[in-house]
Amino acid sequence: MPLTANDVARFEASRPRLEAIAYRLLGSSSEAEDAAQETFLRWQAADVDRIEVPEAWLTKVLTNLCLNQLSSARARRETYVGQWLPEPLLDGDPMLGPADTAEQRESVSYAVLTLMERLTPNERAVYVLREAFGHPYREIAEILDISEAAGQQIFHRAKKHLADGRVRTEVDRAAARRIAEEFLEAAASGRTEPLVRLLTQDVTSVGDGGGKVPARAKAFEGALAVAKFMRGLFKPGKAKRALVGGSPGIHVMTVNGDPALVAVVEGRVVGITCLEVTAEGIAVFRHQVNPDKLRRATERWAATAHGEPLLHAF
Repeated sequence: MPLTANDVARFEASRPRLEAIAYRLLGSSSEAEDAAQETFLRWQAADVDRIEVPEAWLTKVLTNLCLNQLSSARARRETYVGQWLPEPLLDGDPMLGPADTAEQRESVSYAVLTLMERLTPNERAVYVLREAFGHPYREIAEILDISEAAGQQIFHRAKKHLADGRVRTEVDRAAARRIAEEFLEAAASGRTEPLVRLLTQDVTSVGDGGGKVPARAKAFEGALAVAKFMRGLFKPGKAKRALVGGSPGIHVMTVNGDPALVAVVEGRVVGITCLEVTAEGIAVFRHQVNPDKLRRATERWAATAHGEPLLHAF
């Protein structure tokens, strides 16, 4: 039986939440949109009058679609050119989902999205449903066809995996943004020493070019190595300008809840560097320059106020 206008409206009211769940699970806005649309097709084919709790039904269908996607994604990423990083989203993007609690904000931070690659699909699903969307273990058990006890064990295991290597104390947003601005000023100076002072000794820098934009496959490690790389990144050069189509304006923005450097050329986002800032300094740089993973950011950029760039690179 065809869906009524009310049935369609009921799904559309759930779509933003479904896309936010899928984005956290898949790390890609386009794949999240596809998963939500496939869920709609399943809704369209179902006897919706017999579905007692539509929200729970839709969440179960979407989650299982994402679990299937994650299983195949692991195989695809084995052949991915260079490092794989999730797609960054600009502050205010509805796909970031709820951000009312510290746990919700943390669950969609770029660092955690990256670390979630070390989780199994089930661990990832339990963590997202519980930590970001507050589902009780009873509902998670029904969604994943597991016991409540298993759900609790999986959640605690996922939390432990994500905590490994992230024992540093984070700083508040305002302080993190100031450090990002200081870093940008130091990078533009052309000197290594001011950069080193802003970094932790074991800082790392990793980039995702997807084989479409040059990005070093192996991460830079250590304050001096990263400082030299970042200094060179901001050094003027015709080849760099030709690669991105001009001299990018660099803005300090909030991306996935954390400070980031957003490089823009004529309204097109050509790179986003997410900073993981701790009390000891900047601990990780994650550079997303794969153009396929910057399309939504470019769309959002056109729809938001961002002011003048702090500087022009290259």
